[in-house]
Amino acid sequence: MTNEELLQIIEQAVKDKVTKLDLSDKGLTTLPPEFEKLTNLQSLDLSSNQLSSLPPEFEKLTNLQSLDLSSNQLSSLPPEFEKLTNLQSLYLGSNQLSSLPPEFEKLTNLQSLYLGSNQLSSLPSEFEKLTNLQSLDLDSNQLSSLPPEFGQLTNLQSLDLSWNQLSSLPPEFKKLTNLQILVISGNQLSSLPLEIVQLPSLQSLRFSYNQLSSLPREIRQLSNLQFLYLYNNQLSSLPPEIEKLTNLQSLDLSSNQLSSLPPEIEKLTNLQSLDLSSNQLSSLPPEIEKLTNLQSLYLSSNQLSSLPPEIEKLTNLQSLYLSSNQLSSLPREIRQLSNLKKLDLRRNPVPIPPEILGPKAYYEDPGDVNEILDFYFRVQDPAETEPFYEAKFLIVGEGGAGKTSLAKKIKDETYKLQPEEKSTQGIEVIRWDFTQSNGKEFRVNIWDFGGQEIYHQTHQFFLSKRSLYALVADTRKENTDFYWWLKVVELLSDKSPVIIIKNEKQDRDCQVNERQLRGEFSNLEKILATNLDTNRDLAKIKEVIQLYISRLDHVGIPLPKLWVRVRAALENNSQNYISREKYRDLCQINNLTDPEDMERLSRYLHDLGVCLHFQDDSTLKHYVILKPEWATTAVYKVLDNQTVKEKLGCFTKDDLKNIWESGEYADMQDELLQLMMQFKLCYEIPGNRENYIAPHLLSTNQPDFNWDESNNLILRYTYDFMPKGILTRFIVEMHAHIEQQTLVWKSGVLLNKDQTRAEVIEQYNKREIKIRVEGNRKKELLAVITHELDKIHTSYENLKYQTLVPCNCESCKDSQTPHFYRRDVLYKFRDNNRYQIQCQDSGDMVDVRRLIDDVLSTLPNLEIPMSEPLTRNQVFISYSHQDQEWLTKLQKHLKPMIRNQKLLAWDDTKIQPGAKWGEEIENALAAAKVAVLLVSPDFLASDFIADNELPPLLDAAEAEGLTIIWIPLSYSSYDETEIEKYQSAHPPNQPLDSLESAQQNKAWVDICKKIKAAVLG
Repeated sequence: MTNEELLQIIEQAVKDKVTKLDLSDKGLTTLPPEFEKLTNLQSLDLSSNQLSSLPPEFEKLTNLQSLDLSSNQLSSLPPEFEKLTNLQSLYLGSNQLSSLPPEFEKLTNLQSLYLGSNQLSSLPSEFEKLTNLQSLDLDSNQLSSLPPEFGQLTNLQSLDLSWNQLSSLPPEFKKLTNLQILVISGNQLSSLPLEIVQLPSLQSLRFSYNQLSSLPREIRQLSNLQFLYLYNNQLSSLPPEIEKLTNLQSLDLSSNQLSSLPPEIEKLTNLQSLDLSSNQLSSLPPEIEKLTNLQSLYLSSNQLSSLPPEIEKLTNLQSLYLSSNQLSSLPREIRQLSNLKKLDLRRNPVPIPPEILGPKAYYEDPGDVNEILDFYFRVQDPAETEPFYEAKFLIVGEGGAGKTSLAKKIKDETYKLQPEEKSTQGIEVIRWDFTQSNGKEFRVNIWDFGGQEIYHQTHQFFLSKRSLYALVADTRKENTDFYWWLKVVELLSDKSPVIIIKNEKQDRDCQVNERQLRGEFSNLEKILATNLDTNRDLAKIKEVIQLYISRLDHVGIPLPKLWVRVRAALENNSQNYISREKYRDLCQINNLTDPEDMERLSRYLHDLGVCLHFQDDSTLKHYVILKPEWATTAVYKVLDNQTVKEKLGCFTKDDLKNIWESGEYADMQDELLQLMMQFKLCYEIPGNRENYIAPHLLSTNQPDFNWDESNNLILRYTYDFMPKGILTRFIVEMHAHIEQQTLVWKSGVLLNKDQTRAEVIEQYNKREIKIRVEGNRKKELLAVITHELDKIHTSYENLKYQTLVPCNCESCKDSQTPHFYRRDVLYKFRDNNRYQIQCQDSGDMVDVRRLIDDVLSTLPNLEIPMSEPLTRNQVFISYSHQDQEWLTKLQKHLKPMIRNQKLLAWDDTKIQPGAKWGEEIENALAAAKVAVLLVSPDFLASDFIADNELPPLLDAAEAEGLTIIWIPLSYSSYDETEIEKYQSAHPPNQPLDSLESAQQNKAWVDICKKIKAAVLG
């Protein structure tokens, strides 16, 4: 905003005698003297500007009751500030204040004061005069002590002292007898100060990330506590006196050193949530059966080898997290937990296939609880089960290395090699059976992958987890990039075991730096040599294959006999594919009659690569592809087609009719095309129906286009190892926005959306992707781009890369080659309250928060990938559109925290036109830590909310530790719904629309404090 525009606003405001003025986020660096004319102002928002000082004339604004100066660059406050004696709410968070002036004591009407994320190392003794304070935020400063005078703030109800350097509290602290919420996480406290246990009104205590090794017996005095968070301390035991905390509803003791629980825990009968994850528990006491109100129990990452039968008494339990323990069995009583909706047993030695337990990534929901328990108890009867002995053996390597020869020699040692063995086109699957030492037959599906360059980018869609891999190298050619192939297998197969087989043609030896490769790749099991022409050491190679393939974690798992019978029936079916109806008929014939069980089996076989059944695809779900190699061959027929190559990846439906003219493909052309799109191998050109492009075959030449280099947003990704195909997958995902549908080439694309353009270029040899954005909505388009790239990144296991953020100092801000900062470094600086970082080109000091805010969007679906710090700090807001004005009020009161990067807020107004609301909501929930419901009669009457939004939201509350907080906007029948079970942020008998304006503002401040505490606790 220009100075002239600001003066016009001031003049109009004076003329209209406005009492409320919002000048937030206007780029203001100074305030003009004319500000003194705004004497009618009661509320002024100047947050998120670049103010480094306030003018003396500010003292004339004596009617101000609410002043927001958060997220500026203030290093001090003027003495004249003392004249603002009517202030009730003052927001100064996220500035550079190192001290407060003595005159601050004159602000005696202050009820809410926010000083978080500054550089305060001490508080003035005059602070004691602020006796009307009810809410005080001092988090993320440098306080090492509090003055004795602090005890005079006896009206305090909420106090945040988190992330300072406090090692003790003054004795006077015990005088804060009205304190209800205390957040003191992230300090240097080695014991729970006795001053805290003498606070009789305390309801919520957050004491995480300290150095507690024990709790004092005096903790029994906190009898009104409802929420106690002690995670990330050093507790090795709990005192018996904990039994006195009978009002506790939520107790978090995760990430401590507890080896047992005291029997007295049975007295905590009001507990609804108990988190004991990441401790050293080897058993649970029988007394746990008394905690009958428990809804969520977190026991992950302990040493549990069994569960007590008494667990059946926890009939209200909805979520039970047991991942990363040593459980090999489950008590039958667990089936009595009729309300159980989430059961996480991943990373335990239970005899349940991982596909049923759920995704490996801990941040994704576990599998279906009924499916897990049904499978487990079904296979407990040996008479009803049969071990499953089948696996994939995948052979990769350069073209002509001898992969096909190896596959055929494994199946038949007498096979005679051809002088010019024909190279595999795409993928060929060969079956090999061998008898195990236990007499059982083992089926191996050998996948022989073509080695030509075009296949390198597309193989990734068929490389699967829980398989054995062989990398074949031709010792004569010496062209095998061992590092590249091993890295590809590592990223795409969840570190499945690999053996290197050197095909020493003419007995020519090949030296491999085994020590170096083993140091880099923990999944490299063996390096073996053979001469396939003479069968030298072929028997040894087959023995090694049999050994390692029989060790795969799914091998030998007992499956229901009916599943094995259906698998055999599918295997004996000579067709390439069958309809879903025929699949179900085949199941029925073999006595598998439960439709859900049929889906589980096809999903399990799909995950193993035995067959393909894309249950979530509207087209492909109608067919079960029995021979995956049939489908992959069809795909490669298109990518290998000479006409398609000459047309640089362009093809039409008519082209496909010619390519797939043989009878085996004729009736499945639409489905096979959909399969190619499912694998992100092609896309339909918008506005040009039945015309498609395969980006892998695009021209390597960059087309000509104009680009405005002024005021660009720039972002870079650099990779330790860059798998092929990232950009072509991105092109498919973003194809709807390709400018003119022509400005796209093999290593780059120009996007155009909402009068904004983006250039995305991959430089594979530099292992880098560079993004430039210009136009009106740069940040929004960059958020969409980074979201799509990060989705692709997370599809790889442990992909190592860096996101580089450009410097915005005067020298760099308009440069095409600015200095760059690593995103994770910026987050680390911010989280450690270090808000300045030096540009290595100009030497200027730059604000870390501005660097983050300038480029990295707060859109919820911008997921920080797992290779960088993941911060689950989002607030998900659910509301009725009839309550839009209330949403706006909440957004305003949350804004200082959002600008301070303390949290992100999401509501459905963030959904872009044309986006899929279901996916957007799912993405938002995945990043959410707190869900806020704006409850009114309209909210409760909304069928859309009741049917579509509330169910997944409540499910998420039971899954990932999502906290639900609801706000009563009006009197309503909330007690007739599930909402009643959750924490209200404001008394329901005093809904917000029943309050006067000043009371309402105070309520909003308190509500936002509770939301922030839930996010940061």
